[in-house]
Amino acid sequence: MFSFALSLDPGARSPMYEQLYAAVAGAIREGSLAAGEKLPSKRELCARLGVSRATVETAYGLLTAEGYVEARPRSGFYVADYQLTEAGTQGTATQGRVLCVAETQRTLPCVSGEELFSTSAVDVSLFPYASWAKLYKEVVYNSPELLQRGDPRGEAPLRRALARLLSEYRAVRCGPEQIVVGSGLETLLGQLITLFGRDAVYAMEDPGYPAVERSLLARGREIRYVPMDAAGMDAEALEAGGAQVAYLTPSHQFPLGIAMPASRRSRLLRWAAAGERWIIEDDYDSEFRYGGRPISSMQGMDRAQRVVYTGTFSRSLAPAIRLAYMVLPPALAERWQALYGGQQPTVSRYEQTVMARFLEEGFYSRYIRRVGKRYADRRAALLAALGQIEGLQVSGAEGGIHFLLRLPRYEEAELLRRAAAAGLPLRGLSDFCRRCPPPPSTLVLGYGGLPTERVAEAAARLKAAWA
Repeated sequence: MFSFALSLDPGARSPMYEQLYAAVAGAIREGSLAAGEKLPSKRELCARLGVSRATVETAYGLLTAEGYVEARPRSGFYVADYQLTEAGTQGTATQGRVLCVAETQRTLPCVSGEELFSTSAVDVSLFPYASWAKLYKEVVYNSPELLQRGDPRGEAPLRRALARLLSEYRAVRCGPEQIVVGSGLETLLGQLITLFGRDAVYAMEDPGYPAVERSLLARGREIRYVPMDAAGMDAEALEAGGAQVAYLTPSHQFPLGIAMPASRRSRLLRWAAAGERWIIEDDYDSEFRYGGRPISSMQGMDRAQRVVYTGTFSRSLAPAIRLAYMVLPPALAERWQALYGGQQPTVSRYEQTVMARFLEEGFYSRYIRRVGKRYADRRAALLAALGQIEGLQVSGAEGGIHFLLRLPRYEEAELLRRAAAAGLPLRGLSDFCRRCPPPPSTLVLGYGGLPTERVAEAAARLKAAWA
């Protein structure tokens, strides 16, 4: 029975569907709504709250997408099996302030066939060159003190801006003192590996991100390859594997594209809280989601302080901007300070200060909206064009800038051979599998660097190759 009171404020800053979503999700996390409990029908809730059907449908849609609620055909909506050792919190996304600055859109340089479907390419044609250059010039001319040594954790204004950004858009709970800025995720991952000690065993998603595997193996660390299921990393396999650190990409898993639901996140958080274990949350491609707002971070759900949250601007802005960050739980922040507190920062103080202003003055939020719209349009055009290939199946396309495609009439090797013969080298899913056998006839397609005007041409070449 639906047993808690609801009160929505039409005059609040957040829309009523977000208020309804937050109230129900919070009640589930706190245990006020138990697993299996039936929620009111859409019509009943509309009448009770005096809101439109669209408000209730949107809220229920978000709750279902994030795994708090399950829809049962011809029966209604029920609370999913969601448990936490302590109640977490999740924020709602709101829009940041935007300063209007004239930018000149640039065309992408000529892209070779090898790069058209690369999973590492991004679209830099919308990059706000004028704004970035203006800020950089002002910082260089007006801040001579930045030539001196800086805080090894990163510039204080940048860490404050990151804390605000992550709280607002990803529901991350932290203070600036917990944030460390570094020159790429590889640099920060190397520091984390040292913090966790020589004997730590690491669990990795299989299939998963090869660069992380290389970093671990280069440092002689032991890896447990954990299979994936429809909700993400297999919880039972993780629990039985004996690892102390789990590396996850829960927002848009690479390469499968899975968005981990709240129920699986809560189970993995319980695994970490039950012992001296840690989760590294790589918030890969969380900026881009099509249909519904981004799912909040695992770190924001974690009350036991066992999650290290990591992110980078390489995917959202440009690969050449080697600026990444991690949010450390207080115990690890103290350990980091003891080991690295006397070192020089690994990112130029000028670049950090420019990025701080880029965030604070609204340029970043404006850019993400523009490039996100570009990716959404390109994704729609590409899916429509690929839909002309008979028998083609697509998955993992709900977020990010890559997805999987499967064409059962050919084996993976034959799909790759025919595409390469057509001048379009691709990558098979097997490239990212270690212990688990890959699904058959499956490829990984990125579209971040695919010019929109070449979508039809590239799809036609694939159609001809696989005819």
